[in-house]
Amino acid sequence: MVDRRQFITSALGLSATAFSGLPAPAATMTYDEAVNTSRAPLQAAPRDRELVRFATLAANSHNTQPWIFTARGNEIAIAPDFARRCPAVDPDDHHLFVSLGCAAENLILAASILGWRAHPTIDGDRIVIALEGAPPAISALADAIPIRQSTRAAFDGRTVAPDILRQLDNACREPDVTAILMTERSAIANVTNYVLEGNSAQMRDKTFMRELVSWLRFNETDALATMDGLFSGASGNPTLPAWLARPLLKFVLTESGENKKYREELDSSAGVVVLAADRSDTSHWISVGRACQRFGLQATALGLKYAFVNQPVEVAALRPQFATSLGLGDRRPDIVMRFGTGPTLPKSLRRPPELVMKR
Repeated sequence: MVDRRQFITSALGLSATAFSGLPAPAATMTYDEAVNTSRAPLQAAPRDRELVRFATLAANSHNTQPWIFTARGNEIAIAPDFARRCPAVDPDDHHLFVSLGCAAENLILAASILGWRAHPTIDGDRIVIALEGAPPAISALADAIPIRQSTRAAFDGRTVAPDILRQLDNACREPDVTAILMTERSAIANVTNYVLEGNSAQMRDKTFMRELVSWLRFNETDALATMDGLFSGASGNPTLPAWLARPLLKFVLTESGENKKYREELDSSAGVVVLAADRSDTSHWISVGRACQRFGLQATALGLKYAFVNQPVEVAALRPQFATSLGLGDRRPDIVMRFGTGPTLPKSLRRPPELVMKR
């Protein structure tokens, strides 16, 4: 296991004595304590650290947390951390920039309740957020930030009332982004077929599987050592020692088993939403991320759960067919999410702000 104190001091270029000013290392915490620390209520000070902490609670692909924050004066910038990209599942960094948009939305919402109006602009690969003093706002979406999670489990099959659907649809509103909200069983079945076809293609791709397995964290100790990745407990799976879990993967992580799971999860969902931008470039992917994050937060605020089923947009050969089935024409479908009423699972970890803030 990586020593957490050594990991943080090395990552920040600090001596051991300098460590005393940082948060308690995760190696001295339980998993639940680490989760509670990262998801503690938002504080007014230190402002930049707190805003970054809430930004990092955003949805992101494989929980790689592919972001670097820089704070100067009343400006916070979010840049991609390409060392954390996933070239197999995300060869053009689409998901990476969607993740940055998710983080930006969290930061903007958190700033509003601390009395700061946020003005985001795109500067190349960066999102630059200028903060201007304003009256503190009340925001149900901001309150949902530390609670939100992607719930990789079957839901209970209950339908969602029309007024709730309207609120979910409104949450997705973003310039140049289209949201397609589906609750009809035939429409969900169509999406399911594409999810299963995409899942089969990915599971037969050895490069994809190697990358996926590299981000799996099989137990709390492994998750605490890196504070990132896909913790098995957060997916409702049992935790095992890595030496035992890895050899067992070929027996439990199978194409047929995963397809059965995804079919059950989609069959149990109240609906599916697909987000698609008008153009396919980094600024529009960031916009998709903002809409995606608001959807997740609105669902959470309404007592719903949601999860990503992005296989149809991740498999390049399948994506145009999926777009055609949705009536998107030449536009690229960016994100697919299912939603409904479901269980609460253990939440994933996040690296502390000191590890994602550039000085």
